[in-house]
Amino acid sequence: MSVTSAPVHPVDEKLPPLKLFLFGLQHVLVMAASPITSVFLVARALGLSDDLTLNLISATFFICGVGSLLQSFGPLGIGAKLPFVMVPGGAPVALFVLIAKDTNIATAAGAVMMTGVLYWILLPIFRRCLRFFPKLVIGTMLLLVSINLIKIYGGVIVGQPGSENFANPSSIGMAILTVALTVFFARVLKGTLGQLSVMLGLLGGAAVASLLGGTAFVASLSGPVFSLPRLFPFGFPEFDIWASLPLLIFCIISMTEATGQTVAIADVVGKKIDPAEVVPKTIRGDGLASFIGGILGTSLIITSGENIGIVQATGVRSRYVTAVAGVILLVISILAPLGRLANAIPGPVVGGTALIVFAIIGVMGINMIRTANLHERSNMYILASALTMGLLPILVPGIYSQFDSRLQIILNNGLMMGTLTAVLTNIIFNHLCPTKEDGQ
Repeated sequence: MSVTSAPVHPVDEKLPPLKLFLFGLQHVLVMAASPITSVFLVARALGLSDDLTLNLISATFFICGVGSLLQSFGPLGIGAKLPFVMVPGGAPVALFVLIAKDTNIATAAGAVMMTGVLYWILLPIFRRCLRFFPKLVIGTMLLLVSINLIKIYGGVIVGQPGSENFANPSSIGMAILTVALTVFFARVLKGTLGQLSVMLGLLGGAAVASLLGGTAFVASLSGPVFSLPRLFPFGFPEFDIWASLPLLIFCIISMTEATGQTVAIADVVGKKIDPAEVVPKTIRGDGLASFIGGILGTSLIITSGENIGIVQATGVRSRYVTAVAGVILLVISILAPLGRLANAIPGPVVGGTALIVFAIIGVMGINMIRTANLHERSNMYILASALTMGLLPILVPGIYSQFDSRLQIILNNGLMMGTLTAVLTNIIFNHLCPTKEDGQ
């Protein structure tokens, strides 16, 4: 009597090696700008040497690769076993620089390590709060993530206001061309090639930019061949709880983001999960990766909303793809020319690719919001208040500039404010005093 084996869920599907490599490379190309940009922001703000900057790029790619492997395989309950790629968070980079300027860079590294430990300490408490994150709250969070990231990468395309090349038509044109190529490939190509449309659009935009003289990929081949991460590149870390408060506070917001991203990626890949079981695994992966990152001199390394858009756009759901992306990131961390090659892709091309990927995240958020009955007064006010508090600092920069500098850390973060507002108003309407009018 033959025994029929259980069907393999697409998340656990092992694709052919060539497909694994190509789909993994697609994830890497889309997210590669994030580790490079984060290091350059830190290096410029703190006046780091070229040698130290190159070493931090290597360290950041390395820990992004390690974190992606943790999230993809989930050893010992560390990682969600979902197709996640990990990157340096934008807000943590800014907080890292803030701490380093207020004290010194060794204290900033110590703050990252303490935050990595705090993830694990707070996890049992946070786990009990997951019931306060219905899909309306998570969908609102994804929509704010999308808007915030589109604004950031829109800035990559147009440059800084007041600079000589601000809003250069050729840069904007290159970004639009990249978006158009991505949509074109998604429309006309079928099968594997169609699933690679994001990568093909990026490579097509880079090729056009190269032909027009917008970049020189050959120059990236000069310089050191190998670059290995160093332990404690800023000297032994210093641990100052008061100076580290901005990052320690952000830890709670990061756990909230990880909750939304875990539920979102599970929804995209069609895998039913118990958030109380899987979300803590995601957070453990964030905590361990960030702790190791602090040892290597990086800022917090956290789960990425970027790759959720890629999974949605391509339909490729296997966690082995992001595991291969992790391996590619490890190789890039050691081979310096590969990092410089990724850095040579023009900002407008990267920005154009990012815009469409992040807009897809917004579409996912809207789709989640649609599952809630917005005719109910409670849901209407939860969404409206969250969007009000979340969009204000994004659309009106400097609105809180007259507030205390420590309060500005929270108030100026639209994603943080919108998420907190959604959670609190959801508790007020649906948990403290549920009303009959809202069907409770």
